[in-house]
Amino acid sequence: MPIENIKIAGAGPAGLSAAINLAKAGYQVEVFEKNHDTGVRFHGDLQGLENWSREKDAIDELHDMNIKSTNFNYKGFNHLIISNGTKNWDFICDRPAFYLVRRGNIEGSLDIGLKEQALDSGVNLHFKKNPPEDLTNIIATGPVKSEVYIIAKGKTFETDADDIALGIVNNNAAFNGYSYLLIADGYGCMCTVLFDRFKDASKCFEKTENILSSLVDFNIRNPKKMAGLGSFSNKNIFRKDEKLYIGEAAGIQDLFWGFGMTNAITSGFLAAESIINGTDYVETAENYFKKKLKASMVNRYIWEKVGSKDYSFIVNRIHNSKDSLKYLKSFYNFNILQRIIYPFSLMYMKKRYPNLRL
Repeated sequence: MPIENIKIAGAGPAGLSAAINLAKAGYQVEVFEKNHDTGVRFHGDLQGLENWSREKDAIDELHDMNIKSTNFNYKGFNHLIISNGTKNWDFICDRPAFYLVRRGNIEGSLDIGLKEQALDSGVNLHFKKNPPEDLTNIIATGPVKSEVYIIAKGKTFETDADDIALGIVNNNAAFNGYSYLLIADGYGCMCTVLFDRFKDASKCFEKTENILSSLVDFNIRNPKKMAGLGSFSNKNIFRKDEKLYIGEAAGIQDLFWGFGMTNAITSGFLAAESIINGTDYVETAENYFKKKLKASMVNRYIWEKVGSKDYSFIVNRIHNSKDSLKYLKSFYNFNILQRIIYPFSLMYMKKRYPNLRL
């Protein structure tokens, strides 16, 4: 097969995942990024590669998709604490519930690790440059700003405190969302994640900081502001004008809690595989993602309708299950109950999030 030149717009996890796999298969690959480098929209944020929605371990999945885990830092957490401000739940899992990675244009981050792997695979990276629009093959440009449903506001910092993963479900700290304190190896991230009332982000973060300070003794050095956003669609664009769309550019996210990194990387891998093997990316992506996306919409509906008072009902159900991660995994299978609830959740979500294509 003759070597083709593939052009990708966007040097995030989705775009670089596609680029690495295509380059390893012998394609000439060019990635165009509008910013001056990889990961610059993040500022050392700690983010989670969730490890509950699939059967296989998240790091093993990365290896299966030709992504090495040797040149970026990650740490698994088997122990986490959830609090609603008055009650705390301790979770001890048999395997890591998630792996923390750092995001941004800094040494040891996932973004720089993927960039280095792309360069080692022979990918040509072009920064502060857009690709020729009519020749672009893959669109991986990240969140669609008109379809934002989630924002994050917080700070990163250095600390002497012990490692911890503490989540807060409290509408004063994060309306319909959650807040968290994550500390790993002397580095921390404290954040509020909102699914509504974005204008109250500063007030919510102040409340978050107060709650966390009352629960945990930790010091903060060299704090830096961080922020983020996410977009979602249930009417996904996987192909348009012969271009393949991946990651949040295709609307792929988790409407429930917003854990999207593994999905982004997977979508890039599937797009690359479709080019390499001559298969239909749209069919493959729909088979892989559609049920997950619908399940996440039902999960968000239940979270907001049932848990909005103090979230204890839902958290108790998860905590009291024999295997918390296995129980969580059942939330992502679009099971029979979710299929029954789906039409009601769709009506609710269309009113609740009118800017989203649902």
